[in-house]
Amino acid sequence: MNFELSYKPFGAFAILIEWPSIIDEVIIQDIVAFEKEIENKESVLEAVIAYNSLLVRYHEPILNVSLKIQELQVLYDLKRPIQKQSQKLWEIPVCYDLSFGLDLKEISRQKKQPLEEIIALHSSVDYLIYFIGFQPGFLYLGGLHKKIHTPRKSNPRLRVDKGSLGIGGKQTGIYPQDSSGGWNIIGKSPVDFFTISNEQPCFAKPGDRIRFSPINLNTFYQIEKEVSNGTHILRSKLL
Repeated sequence: MNFELSYKPFGAFAILIEWPSIIDEVIIQDIVAFEKEIENKESVLEAVIAYNSLLVRYHEPILNVSLKIQELQVLYDLKRPIQKQSQKLWEIPVCYDLSFGLDLKEISRQKKQPLEEIIALHSSVDYLIYFIGFQPGFLYLGGLHKKIHTPRKSNPRLRVDKGSLGIGGKQTGIYPQDSSGGWNIIGKSPVDFFTISNEQPCFAKPGDRIRFSPINLNTFYQIEKEVSNGTHILRSKLL
């Protein structure tokens, strides 16, 4: 399925390609498929995915915008469907203990649901990674259960610890570094989501999926040690 796209220059070195302005799984799969066609072109520096757009940055200034857009349009029409075997499901350990889940009790109160139900609803979904942004390694995930949609905090925290798992409106995600932030914190993962020394600094990519696996405090600290000494291996499987 091909969408009607818009193309426009984005500075001297880039072109912004936009899909229909909705958050939709079919759209992100189409964007990922197109990005695969673009990423290996010699003239392309990088292609950056968002919910409904793809920013194509080139090594050199674009001298003829119309010609470059025409090349992209032809490439889009000829793109191949994304190969399912290239997508992975990552199992991410998360501790929902109240010492980490700073806002769990408040969400439980707002939703009139016991803590156990909030945790079960959150960890029962295979979340689609739409894109990576905000911070290096911050995964924007789709699929949060409607029962636990929770507005961002009106007063953001000045510090949110690395690994904190939050809910912000219809979205959920993990802070890959210490940061300020306004999402509701419900747990913490001992996993590193961005390691600059790795060949692929962030292990996951748009189009992959994430499943959160609840762990207790003892397991959290055990995995944290394994991550620190480089012996922890993330579980994943091909979709």
